[in-house]
Amino acid sequence: GRGPNTKGLLIGAIAVVAAVVIGISVAMMNGNDDTKTGNEAGSSPSASQSASSSPSPSSSASDAAETQEVDVKALKLDGGATTASDVDGAKAAGGVYVSGFNQVGASITWTVNGITKAGKYTLNVNYGVPGKDANATLTVNGTAQTRPLNLGNFAKAAEGDYEKGWTNTWGDITLNKGTNTIKVSCEQGNQCDVNFDQFYLEPGWK
Repeated sequence: GRGPNTKGLLIGAIAVVAAVVIGISVAMMNGNDDTKTGNEAGSSPSASQSASSSPSPSSSASDAAETQEVDVKALKLDGGATTASDVDGAKAAGGVYVSGFNQVGASITWTVNGITKAGKYTLNVNYGVPGKDANATLTVNGTAQTRPLNLGNFAKAAEGDYEKGWTNTWGDITLNKGTNTIKVSCEQGNQCDVNFDQFYLEPGWK
């Protein structure tokens, strides 16, 4: 009478072993998946931490000094560029912006002092267009950039609506240590129907 019982025990033992093996293999598969996910998740924060930690030593007082904002009305205006305030929405003090730019030769020149480190900077521009795209020539220290400053109708204003056409753009520029001149002008080939509100300079390119 022992035979059948022995077989039953063997079958039960085999089933338990099989279940354990399957359980281990499932756990290993899950463990591998978790490890991959952990590595991916862990690698991206470490990359971003190193990226964010490296600028922090330089973004101290020197960078703060080189982050400058100016109302365009306070800059040197030539060639018919003048101040106005009849279109609402300008952020400059008193709502005064620069108009009269829609003619060849019109220009705005910003003399930037106190740049302590030569390198890449971003010129941010607040401006308004009458529901249609414009562009201008950007000149830094006497050298005109080959690519025009894009003054698109990013606000999606209706044609002729200056008030709804306020928006912003930027240009990547390179500055020298010390004093630099940044000029925005209407040259042959530009589309210059635009009002200028504020310029904002910050280190680095976007």
